[in-house]
Amino acid sequence: MSANPLPKSSLSIRRVGIDTWRENVAYLHRDCPVVRAAGFQALSKVEIHTRNGQGPRSILAVLNVVDDERIVSACELGLSEEAFARLGVVEGHAATIAHAEPPGSIAALHRKINGERLGREELAAIIRDVAQARYSKIELAAFVVATNQYELDREEVLHLTEAMIAVGRRLDWKGQVGAGPVVDKHCIGGIPGNRTSMLVVPIVAAHGMLCPKTSSRAITSPSGTADTMEVLANVELGFERMVEIVRATRACLAWGGTADLSPADDILISVERPLSIDSPGQMVASILSKKIAAGSTHLVLDIPVGPSAKVRSMVEAQRLKKLFEYVAGHLRLQLDVVLSDGRQPIGRGIGPVLEAQDVMQVLQCDPAAPQDLRQKALRLAGRMIEFDPDVRGGEGYAIARDILESGRALAQMNAIIDAQGRRQDMPTVGALSFEVRAPAEGHVIAIDNLRIARVARLAGAPQVAGAGLLLLKRLGDPVHAGEPLYRIHAQFEADLQFARDLAEKDSGCQIGRLDQLPHEFASGSLFSL
Repeated sequence: MSANPLPKSSLSIRRVGIDTWRENVAYLHRDCPVVRAAGFQALSKVEIHTRNGQGPRSILAVLNVVDDERIVSACELGLSEEAFARLGVVEGHAATIAHAEPPGSIAALHRKINGERLGREELAAIIRDVAQARYSKIELAAFVVATNQYELDREEVLHLTEAMIAVGRRLDWKGQVGAGPVVDKHCIGGIPGNRTSMLVVPIVAAHGMLCPKTSSRAITSPSGTADTMEVLANVELGFERMVEIVRATRACLAWGGTADLSPADDILISVERPLSIDSPGQMVASILSKKIAAGSTHLVLDIPVGPSAKVRSMVEAQRLKKLFEYVAGHLRLQLDVVLSDGRQPIGRGIGPVLEAQDVMQVLQCDPAAPQDLRQKALRLAGRMIEFDPDVRGGEGYAIARDILESGRALAQMNAIIDAQGRRQDMPTVGALSFEVRAPAEGHVIAIDNLRIARVARLAGAPQVAGAGLLLLKRLGDPVHAGEPLYRIHAQFEADLQFARDLAEKDSGCQIGRLDQLPHEFASGSLFSL
């Protein structure tokens, strides 16, 4: 662990309102006697000790040294929001501080940095230290980069997945909600507007299947499933509350960050996404650890393939599919991989409120609902329904369609929303808007997912729920010069200007001749490769 805390280093805790995103940060004034006596330097790792009603408490943190007494005085120990929450005491509480020993797994981390293969115990030790916040962001980044540069072999990916499952809580639905498969659906991401989960979950739950869906918030995308669902209902459900809701409604659509399922994954994501690193091994371990921790026994996995998707070729898609199947097979998770069209966004709305509107239009069987979102959701829901031993292969799509068209999916979604806590103050679409127009006459022959996502984020999504963009043209659509391609929505003038400037440099939509359009789209088949 650490050296004994200094005997006369008691300091008063001060909550410093800084969001350090899953990293414990401590703040000491440069004139603090502890800084001088113990030789603390900025960015050194420290261990903080205190006591509360339950006994001794301690956390590791990265130290920042400050000169402004408005942040902390010479007799105070400042804590970031993350560190303050983890320590679990009130402001003014006494604490001591000491130099921290390096994490026990640091030798294994150095081996991976050197390109060596790690075994089950070494990866387990690293992930335990990660989950206990014993790694700084610098050390986390080193691990993420090393496992990307020296790609994990399939046994390492399996061991990493096992380790990530082991450090969190696990849901076990046996004996609580009856027999039968516990199903889930996941997309590897990278496609704006792809909110099929919010349609699939109520459809399969209405069929009678159990679907405890935990989803992520956006980090570099315009919206995650949790962000979009939060427009309609509370998504921050604790472990016990999540179990209650699933028992009552057979499903949930919750943010995974509050359920303590595979917590090391959330910490690793906090450095993977800003670095734009999403290696196959890390992706597989991240997704499968969350699903198995949630108690899922059967999973439909959506891998979109396209020139601006995460997976850009069929060769790469097949390689990733085999890796998922290898790990899932060893962990006794039944997996059905679907390769889908990732060459353009799904639906019209991109951003939390706009995506929620698309979802509700589909559930309400509105004729104006985006048909690509509807059809893809039905296809995926049908594959999940076919996990039911009483359903024959090929029948799932028709069953899913009947559930949607009968209104049962909408009723199920309303039950889930009410159980999680229906939002009374629903946000609205950003009032400020700007239409991005076609520079010439022709047909839309390409849409850049990455560019479209960036425009939506600059407009304010997902932090501003009503921000984003509304697609008005899709692949293959004819356009006239000056006709709108999409409409940007924002809440603030500055956000609208940032998004507008980027879109006017490059809209992300390519206009050309119809014969330049890939054959798959000329026939209107937009849902599979």
